[in-house]
Amino acid sequence: MPSMVSRGRGRRTINEINMVPFIDVMLVLLIIFMVTAPLIAPSMIDLPSIGKAATQPTEVIQVVIARDEGLDVKIGERTTRLPANAIAAAIGKAQAGKPAGSVAVVIAADKNVRYENVVKVMDILQRAGVQRVGLSVQLAK
Repeated sequence: MPSMVSRGRGRRTINEINMVPFIDVMLVLLIIFMVTAPLIAPSMIDLPSIGKAATQPTEVIQVVIARDEGLDVKIGERTTRLPANAIAAAIGKAQAGKPAGSVAVVIAADKNVRYENVVKVMDILQRAGVQRVGLSVQLAK
């Protein structure tokens, strides 16, 4: 029986990755993205706008929320520590006899105070009929 010697001319496995199909798919995806990108409208946020105040407030009442979450009401040069349920009465008394919108209330809160407490004070002021409420901030240095 004759022995068969293989000289290596048979099928060999190829250890390379064929990049042609990969490149074809990438080019097709690139063309699809290039065609569809201009058609996609960027999402726009419709923010509410406010007008500039017609008159400057004649008096500013400051509600200070301290780090210990105590509430101080500063009317003119006088500062008084009040509980949350007494703020509406104090501000109502300060606004009595003055035209609507001439008294502004500014809330100044320590940056470590929970946001929930600031919102509660804003709710109390809204229920008391305060029309002009602002937040005091410190500019970044």
